[in-house]
Amino acid sequence: MLRRPRYVSFLALVLGAALVSPAPDARAAPPRRVTRVLIKKQEHTMQLLVSDARGNEEVARSYKVAIGPGGPGPKRQEGDLTTPVGRYRVTKHAPSQYKIFLGIDYPTAADHRRFNLLKQRGELPKSATIGGNIGIHGPPVSLDERAKKTLKESDWTAGCIAVNEEEIVEIARLVRDGTTVDIED
Repeated sequence: MLRRPRYVSFLALVLGAALVSPAPDARAAPPRRVTRVLIKKQEHTMQLLVSDARGNEEVARSYKVAIGPGGPGPKRQEGDLTTPVGRYRVTKHAPSQYKIFLGIDYPTAADHRRFNLLKQRGELPKSATIGGNIGIHGPPVSLDERAKKTLKESDWTAGCIAVNEEEIVEIARLVRDGTTVDIED
């Protein structure tokens, strides 16, 4: 009868135990959720930020974005094609002509104050409206795949923030309603 050395039996026991050991406890370390979205218009970037218990932020994801061609500064009125500047919150996740639309709460009270002041000064026509329906979205679903891939090469939205189709799916999964969205020049 042939005898195996003891270390071979021990090694087989350890490897066998490793193969049948239970999966790690799913409750042990939940992934940190996105606590803030930071959009920098001039840089054409969007960062998804996560915070630790002390409030220190780190970038979880970063994307190149297309914005409205209206230029720097805050949105003045509906139709100016400017992406607003300020602090907002995600209000909804909805299917749309742009795959998924993450609406933000533009216009805020600060946006209304600025708009009303511009109208009082005569810098906007009396018929001007403030607009709304601003958000983060993908490309129009009706476009062919080749056209969708080139949409971030120029600013084309009416004031929204646009990313690729696969990116909006990821962003919608990571960013919850109520998340802060800071838009800077």
